[in-house]
Amino acid sequence: MSDWQHGFYKLSPKERRQRLTTALKLPVSVTDLLSDHASDLGNQLVENYLTDYSLPEGVALKLVVNGQEYQVPMVVEEPSVIAAAANGAQRVAKSGGFTAKKQDRELVGQVVVKPRGDVSTDLTWLKQHTTTMLKTANDAHPSMQRRGGGAKSVRLRTPGDFISVDLGINVCQAMGANSVNTMAEAVGKWLRSQGFNVLCAILSNYATASLQTVTCTVAFRDLATPQMVGQKVAERIAALSNLAQADPYRSATHNKGIMNGIDAVLIASGNDWRAIEAGAHAYAARDGQYRGLSSWQVKNGQLVGRLTLPLPVGVVGGSIGLNPLTRANYQISGIKTAEELAAVTASIGLAQNLAALRALASTGIQAGHMKLQYRSLAISVGARPNEVSSVTKRLAMLDHVDRAAARRVLDEIRKD
Repeated sequence: MSDWQHGFYKLSPKERRQRLTTALKLPVSVTDLLSDHASDLGNQLVENYLTDYSLPEGVALKLVVNGQEYQVPMVVEEPSVIAAAANGAQRVAKSGGFTAKKQDRELVGQVVVKPRGDVSTDLTWLKQHTTTMLKTANDAHPSMQRRGGGAKSVRLRTPGDFISVDLGINVCQAMGANSVNTMAEAVGKWLRSQGFNVLCAILSNYATASLQTVTCTVAFRDLATPQMVGQKVAERIAALSNLAQADPYRSATHNKGIMNGIDAVLIASGNDWRAIEAGAHAYAARDGQYRGLSSWQVKNGQLVGRLTLPLPVGVVGGSIGLNPLTRANYQISGIKTAEELAAVTASIGLAQNLAALRALASTGIQAGHMKLQYRSLAISVGARPNEVSSVTKRLAMLDHVDRAAARRVLDEIRKD
C-alpha cells in the first residue's frame, strides 16, 4: 500500500480529494468537479466518500395498476428505458391496465449449521425447539412484533452437508435486511449455546415468500405497426416468450429488459436493486434451467401477459427516509405501502417487456433504440443543448452512424 493511502478513511472528504489529486496528479478540473457535486449526506452513507455521482431521473406516465393510475419516477442512464415503459404502460391501459394481487410479505433469515452427528436426530431436535427459536428471534427485535410483524415460521432444509434453519420473518413495510440479520444472528447465538457449529446467520435475498404476480391483456389493435397487423405482432410476441422459456441465451436478454424497468423504479424509490436482481435471477432458474420471468400467449383474441418474481421492497428503512429526492418520488407516485410499490414495480417490468418484445417482433430493436442513442452520440461529440435536436434528426437520416458521422453533421450544422 502506498503511503498516501494510509489512514485515507479517517480524512474528511475535502482532505481525501486533495490527497487523491496530489497522489494521482489529477487536473484541477477533476478536483473541482468532485467538490462541486459533494454533499454532507453522501459522506454519511458510504465509505471513503469523494462526491455524489448522479443519474438522470424521468417519469413513466399513465401506468394503470388495479384501476389506479400512477406516474412512476425512474432513475436510469440508458436511453429508451423510460420511453419503453411508458409505451408499454399506455398500450395496456387501453385494455384496462395491469392487475396485481396483494403480495405476501415475508423474508428468510437463514441460520446454517453443521450437523452435530446424525442429521435426522438434529432435525428432530430442531423441530422440537421451533417455539424457542421464534421467541429468540422476536426478542431480538420486539418492535417489529408490536407492529404485527416478526418471526412467524421455521422451515428446516438440508442443502449439501448442512442444515438450514430458515426463519420466516414478516418485515411489515420495511426493506428489513438489517432487522432480519439481527434476528437470525440471535438464533445463531442460541444454537451455538446448544452445541451447534453455526456457519452463518444472515438474510437470504431469495425471497420466495414475497412473490409478486402481475397480469395484463392487450388488444390486437393496440399492437399493430404500419408494417404488421396486431394479431401477427401478438403471435410473434408469444413465440418470443416461448423461446425465452427454452433458451437461456434469449432469456438472459429477455429478463434484462424486464429488470431495466424494475431497477429504475427501485433506485428512484430508495430500494436495494441489487438484492432484487439477485433474487429475480435465482427465481428464473428455480427448476434448474434459466428461463424468462414473464410469459405471453394469445388467448381469446388478445395477448395475455404474466410476470412473477420475488419483490421484497419497502417504503421505510435503509436510506429511503434520508434522501430528499427519494421522499419526493413517493409524493410523485402517490405510493404509500410496500405492497403497492411491489405491484407498481412489477407492472413497470411487464410494461417494459411488452414494449421490447413488440419492437423485436416487428421493426427490430434498433429502430427505436438508436433514435434515442443518437442524442447521446450528439452530446459525446460536443453538441450544445440547442444543437442536439438538429444533430439527432440528421443522424436519423443516415445509413451509417458513428462518432465520425456525428462530428461531421455537427460541423455542417455550425457552418450553416
